[in-house]
Amino acid sequence: MVGRILRPHGLHGELSVEVRTDEPEQRYAAGSVLSTDPPQVGPLTVRSARWHKGRLLVSFAEVVDRSEAESLRGVWLTMDAAELTPSRDPDEFHDHQLTGLTVLTVSGELVGTVSDVLHPAQALLVVTPAPGTGRQAEILVPFVAAIAVDVDLNAGKLVIDPPAGLLDLALSGAGPDDGDDGPHPGGQRED
Repeated sequence: MVGRILRPHGLHGELSVEVRTDEPEQRYAAGSVLSTDPPQVGPLTVRSARWHKGRLLVSFAEVVDRSEAESLRGVWLTMDAAELTPSRDPDEFHDHQLTGLTVLTVSGELVGTVSDVLHPAQALLVVTPAPGTGRQAEILVPFVAAIAVDVDLNAGKLVIDPPAGLLDLALSGAGPDDGDDGPHPGGQRED
């Protein structure tokens, strides 16, 4: 996902977009074609993009007025993962690379599977507990080097060294509820 359409801006179909990419200038360049979720409203071709008061405003060739723009509120803007360039930084991963990884502790305990990556201030991995672990709720794991100590994409696993109590939060029924229900690109492990 490279963004989510928030609301129309003005009368001529311009849209305010919540950016979910580290490369907005590239992803929202004039002529870029973005797929959509739901897919039936796209694809959309970027006509122009500009920053206004900290928000990206985008005009799409297919959207000519405010009523058409209003119908796109909440639509996710996506691109094929094959189009993403691999990072040269060994501690930077695209969200689609992390989603689906099996999560283990440094002692080998199976925790679950990364089901999403959130980006409130720093990347948070949403881990769905594995059956038989006794955990019922999803676990939020900060994607920082001190906790996510090894990411092995080839082996399909992520090893964590959780601080005391982190995994117990799932036992109490605590889980993610930030009102955001979509994936987000550009996870970078913080040092």
